[in-house]
Formats: sequence, C-alpha cells, structure tokens
Amino acid sequence: MSVVSRAAGECQAPIAGCSPWYATKVSSSQQRRGRHRADGTKRAEILAAATERFGRDGYETTKWAAIAADVGVGPTALYHYFESKQHCLFVILDDAVQMALARFEGIAATHEDPVQALHKVVADAFDVTSHDVQRLRVLVAEHGLLAVRRSSPREEEARHVARARTRALELAWAHLLEQAMEPGAIPDAEPRMLARAVLGLYNSVWQWYRPHGAIELDAVSDFYRTRMLELIGLPADLDEARAA
Repeated sequence: MSVVSRAAGECQAPIAGCSPWYATKVSSSQQRRGRHRADGTKRAEILAAATERFGRDGYETTKWAAIAADVGVGPTALYHYFESKQHCLFVILDDAVQMALARFEGIAATHEDPVQALHKVVADAFDVTSHDVQRLRVLVAEHGLLAVRRSSPREEEARHVARARTRALELAWAHLLEQAMEPGAIPDAEPRMLARAVLGLYNSVWQWYRPHGAIELDAVSDFYRTRMLELIGLPADLDEARAA
C-alpha cells in the first residue's frame, strides 16, 4: 500500500469488529490519565494519613507500616510515592508552609492598607481545620530537620523546597511589617526579627493545642491574636488601629 492509500485507509470507517488506530490511542491516553489520577489520589491519602499519625503520635514513633495499613496498601507500595518516611515528612512540611504562604499572599495582595492586611492575616492564621492543626503540629515539631542536608537526592530536593518556602513566608511577613513601619503605623524595628518573633509566638500554639481538647480554638485565637498584634505594635481593634 502506498503512503497515500494507507493514509486514506486510516481515515475510512473501521471494519466491524476491529478497533481503529485512533480509538486505540485515545484508549491508551485515557488509561494513562486514569492511572495518574489514581496515583494522585493515593498519594494524597498517604499524606493525609501520615499527617494524622505524625501529629497525633509523633514522627519518630510512627511506623511506616502503620501508615501503609491506614491507607490499605502494603508497606513496599509506599515507596512508589515516597522514597522514605522522611521524604514524606518533608512534603508535609512544605504543604503546611505552602498553604500559609498562599493565604498570606492572597490577603496582602487584596488589602492596600498594611494595617488592615496585618489584622486580616493574623485572624486568618487561626482559621484552620482539625487536619490543618495536625499539619501545623508536625511543622512545629519537626521544622529543625529542614536544616540537615540529606544524602538522598529526592529527600534533599524535598527538604530544599520546604526550607526555601519557609524563608519566603518569613520574608513576606517582614515585607508587610516594613510597609506598616514606613508611614509610622507601627513602631520601627528590624522587620525580619519582628517577623520571626510573631511567627514564633504563633507557632508556639501548635506545641500544646489539641483539636477537641479542653480549650476551644476560638478562645486560643482571641488570646493569641491580641498578643501577636500587641507584639507588632497594633491594638486588637482594627478601627482603633486606623485611628491611631
């Protein structure tokens, strides 16, 4: 068959009982997309289960096999998604910081007034679910591991990404604080040091707070939000802050 007749033949209606070439290609593509979706879903399930385990029981005491059991797979199947328990941890840490940074940047971008933006980001920081709390608990407890280089390329890449994003969040806070200092809305201070102080106070909550514990999150939010704003140099009431 010539090239022309072959091409023409491919465009003809398929013979009954035979699959045309394009149907085979579409089917293969659909199968690949289906596998990717399944992989993404299972990976998300593993991250969610690991977050709950690490947040509740601690990273060191959690067994990799226990996470596998939680998601209904064998322990070796986890290595299809993560190289190790520590690789999984670094991804969880990055997810926690990425969520915080995205929300911070979204608020800062939609509020030209830095004082209003500071009030909003402080309040928003406590608008978290029980799962978010567990992820924040893991971040606070295991953040120090981001300073230790890893020999495994995948672990090191995940560590580097999480550490860089942590720095980006700190710098975003420092930039917003500096914007508020310029017109004299808050007292002058070294912006990055103040950012670290505010974040340190915020992070201290997740060392002891437990979802469904004796103290409601609303009460924790009211107490710490006021102290964080005081540390920045702002009154807790936004109208009072604007009038100052």
